Amino acid sequence: MTRAILLPALLLASCGPAAAERAVPIPAARSDVPAAAGTQVAVLAGGCFWGMEAVFEQVRGVRSVTSGYAGGTRGTANYDAVSTERTRHAEAIRIVYDPRVVSYATLLRVYFSVAHDPTQVNRQGPDSGPSYRSAIFPQSPQQRAVATAYIAQLNAAKAFPGAIATRIEGGAFYPAEAYHQDFYRRNPTHPYIVRWDKPKVAAFRAGFPKLAA
Repeated sequence: MTRAILLPALLLASCGPAAAERAVPIPAARSDVPAAAGTQVAVLAGGCFWGMEAVFEQVRGVRSVTSGYAGGTRGTANYDAVSTERTRHAEAIRIVYDPRVVSYATLLRVYFSVAHDPTQVNRQGPDSGPSYRSAIFPQSPQQRAVATAYIAQLNAAKAFPGAIATRIEGGAFYPAEAYHQDFYRRNPTHPYIVRWDKPKVAAFRAGFPKLAA
């Protein structure tokens, strides 16, 4: 895992102002999960969970975001094991949100547009390996149907230069170690955060100002 290496040359060379990034203009999903009383949960994977967590913490209606691992077993759901790229986990986030404020389909729009590049296969930015894959872990049949339909819609619209590589998967979510939680907020000057994650947050706030908390 690239970011596990302290200050590699690539990051040192990139520690100036955050690189420019923008939200990809994509249409809203045609279907959605009906709003209900109480909170709902979404689990998404799209590269390093630090940046994914940072973006979704900015979304109005999101109550909490937890970094963790999805798609593998409890026994190997830890950073050292997942870093071997042999555990079948994906770095993922668990989003608890109020569906009366922000819908599941809206979260997916942010996910595809700005939180990561959904056309990448087993990599994001400087990080490579299956733990960095683009994957959605539906928490209900309705979520699965909405996510599947939205991927087909975006592919048909040719919203991206390449085909969407995002996989629809099953599996439990396991929280990551405490030092990974709220990493963006606790480490705003970390070279990886400055180079790769601050541009994503800026792109979200510029591209979705009405959704920003």
